[in-house]
Amino acid sequence: MSNNKPNAMSDLNTWLCYLEQLHPTTIDLGLERVKTVAKRLDVLQPAPYVFTVAGTNGKGTTCRTLEMILLAANYRVGVYSSPHLLRFTERVRINNQESNELETVKAFVEIERLRGDISLTYFEYATLAALYQFKQAKLDVIVLEVGLGGRLDATNIVDADIAIITTIGIDHVEYLGNTRESIGREKAGIFKAKSVAIIGEPEIPTTILEVAKTISCPFYAVNHDWFYRKTDKMQWQFQSATQLYQSLPIPNVPLPNAATAIAALSYSSINVNQDAIKKGLEQTSLTGRFQKIHTSPLVIIDVAHNPHAANYLFKQLEEVKAEQPSIGKIRFVIGMLKDKDIKTTLSKLKGDVWYCASLYGARGCSAQVLKQYLIDNGMTDITTFDKVSDAYQKAMQEANEDDIIVVCGSFHTVSDVLAKSKD
Repeated sequence: MSNNKPNAMSDLNTWLCYLEQLHPTTIDLGLERVKTVAKRLDVLQPAPYVFTVAGTNGKGTTCRTLEMILLAANYRVGVYSSPHLLRFTERVRINNQESNELETVKAFVEIERLRGDISLTYFEYATLAALYQFKQAKLDVIVLEVGLGGRLDATNIVDADIAIITTIGIDHVEYLGNTRESIGREKAGIFKAKSVAIIGEPEIPTTILEVAKTISCPFYAVNHDWFYRKTDKMQWQFQSATQLYQSLPIPNVPLPNAATAIAALSYSSINVNQDAIKKGLEQTSLTGRFQKIHTSPLVIIDVAHNPHAANYLFKQLEEVKAEQPSIGKIRFVIGMLKDKDIKTTLSKLKGDVWYCASLYGARGCSAQVLKQYLIDNGMTDITTFDKVSDAYQKAMQEANEDDIIVVCGSFHTVSDVLAKSKD
């Protein structure tokens, strides 16, 4: 391997291929290795103020809402999120600009120089590269999206000022446990004695509260300490003990996540006024989250890949149908990973026509498996495909102008369609 090490002149793809072979396992939870390298890089305090966001669903849109409001308030902001859809450089945004290959490679070169014989996973390498770029950019605030769990995730080497938990659902059971209580404990691992915890999950597992109390971390929870509600179709309001924001615009992200972001800001020491909140909300949307990429037929892409997200997607579709009574058929293009709760996820979705696609790689689920689950749910019009692009092409060929095509089930599924639509 050492003979094939990339260098400062190597391109990003060469580096990424190298990283994929560097560590024996894709996921290796634990902070000791990555923290040692982070100390050498001097990135354990990459910015003066840090928000860390954990949760089963809603992390990406909560991060995006925070980002847009902070930018509207004239702060210099960095965001780290994963996975990416089309380009690795999407994982790092600095002042709403995607990182570039040159800056990413610079970070990789520095990590490689300092890690010595310490082995790092792909995600750990990516996280360190993000922190390095943030430190170089001299930012005011950074927002870190937890990759998996919280307690042992690489992002947790940085102590958060505000630690956020969005939702708790059953996912990644092989690493986090198979109950909401065990998963809640892992997510709450991002709480620190000197941080403030914000909880956007309405049905809070007791383990989250236990962790907060054990380390004396103050916490503020939805429906207990802060509240939000729609006031009409176009507006909503947020209220906490110290803040009341009225006549807020409805953003293009789930309202619970936008509210959680505003709660985090309202309990932080960062000064943000209502004008910045309104402006930020108006500009908040995120690729791959109920995103409309085509009209006639309407094509919606959504990375929903677990029961909670699928249920939200279904509700969103119901709202679209209620506003447009003349809708034809709902056509689903779906591909999933086999380590997800496929049975429950598919049971939350209701469609007329299904185009099931196999996903590649060790974690990919075959189209035939998806088809069988759909048959068990009483669905009948189902076709299988070897590739997502073929499934999508067929759906577009068969759809009438008043139909809706929904592409969902995985980041991989959505990224394949996004790539095809940009060709």
